[in-house]
Amino acid sequence: MSRLVVVSNRVADPRKTAAGGLAVALAEVLNNTGGLWFGWSGKIIEASEDGTFPDPAVHTHQAGPVKLVTLDLNRTDHDAYYLGYSNGVLWPVFHYRLDLADFDAGYIAGYRRVNQLFARKLAPLLREDDIIWVHDYHLIPLAAELRALGCNQRIGFFLHIPLPPPLILAAIPGHDWLIRALFAYDLVGFQSNADHSHFCSYVQSEAHAQNLGEGRWRAFNRTIQAGAFPIGIDVEEFTALTNAPEGRDMYERMRREYSRRKLLVGVDRLDYSKGLPQRMRAFRELLARNPETHRSATLIQIASPSREDVSAYGDILHELESLCGSINGNFGELDWMPVRYMHRTVARARLPGLYRASRVALVTPLRDGMNLVAKEFVVAQDPHDPGVLVLSRFAGAAEQMPEALLVNPYDTEATASAIHLALQMPLEERRERHEALMKTMRRFDVHWWCDTFLDTLSKAKAEETGTPWLRL
Repeated sequence: MSRLVVVSNRVADPRKTAAGGLAVALAEVLNNTGGLWFGWSGKIIEASEDGTFPDPAVHTHQAGPVKLVTLDLNRTDHDAYYLGYSNGVLWPVFHYRLDLADFDAGYIAGYRRVNQLFARKLAPLLREDDIIWVHDYHLIPLAAELRALGCNQRIGFFLHIPLPPPLILAAIPGHDWLIRALFAYDLVGFQSNADHSHFCSYVQSEAHAQNLGEGRWRAFNRTIQAGAFPIGIDVEEFTALTNAPEGRDMYERMRREYSRRKLLVGVDRLDYSKGLPQRMRAFRELLARNPETHRSATLIQIASPSREDVSAYGDILHELESLCGSINGNFGELDWMPVRYMHRTVARARLPGLYRASRVALVTPLRDGMNLVAKEFVVAQDPHDPGVLVLSRFAGAAEQMPEALLVNPYDTEATASAIHLALQMPLEERRERHEALMKTMRRFDVHWWCDTFLDTLSKAKAEETGTPWLRL
């Protein structure tokens, strides 16, 4: 069996799956193949007195059968690669926010430099029959850099965030370089059919790629496979968390404390893509139009800190705090606050109990690659008395979850009406919707995602002709 090599910006110990994310998805296959996981250590090296940086250190740690390999980044590279290009250019543009993108010319040089560094440090660790799986927007050019060093292994790439339509993508200076870099992979995966469609439209219109059918495209002397592979969650693992002591304790405490209320819940990172101000305005509209919800409906909104060194996040934090304060000031009573807002991270083990105690979940991003909170909420529900999911049509999850109440988060009045409908929904309809959603969650879980992607990659070795792959 070929060894799996995972490359991502950050690395996680696959034995500690309570953290969720890629660790849950990849633990089994990494353990079975004695895999390697490579990425940034999280450590930033400051310049020495003469203004120079040492060659970044590489750290190796054994996690059972899995080898974790990380490297440090110097301050200049980190700021250009991570803060500058990854989160100052790619993140906002890929989430359709051209107004927030900073196209500083120096960022792309740092982004390329760090991808070259990753390739240079990773290449000597590779075996000929390794299968390499690269994750997310931080590392789009990595395969091209590996190819330039002579690496011929199968390499797949998965984009966890959305891919915008061609005209938005084309606003990035050097956008053609980014897409050409994707053609160094053998398989490119997206979260949704919409994102895959955007990729197909771009390569046809901008790269003049030849459509070979069945998801195969030819351009730049390369033939690659592309497709949608919507990521799921580990249903059994999250069900076990729901029934574990911390999950049960949270559920019982929420039920006791809010015995006279109908709970609504939102759990998000504090990010402008999550639509949190729009959600609060819709909740305010719900209260204004439906007096019977007063002293009855309580929204618990958790907004975990995220990239607080970027100015756009400070702006949304202040706007969100102002909206929450305004709603509580205008509608609250001595014994009832409509919104309970928390700007901190809540332990994952406690979240299933909170989800299960809630009548409605509000998952209303302005744009999202997938959004696993929507799936976790469904799995945590009591099938005999389930809550209702209100879901943005602009989340990747909406393609798989039509039984949720799909909303346009920009439409305040319509979203408020959907929330009201969710609060009033009869038990029989709630059960029917939940049962249908659970069938999808079980069928397309995280193991399906991992197995399907790797199986497709194993069969998608690209054909290459012409000159050897040159550095972009």
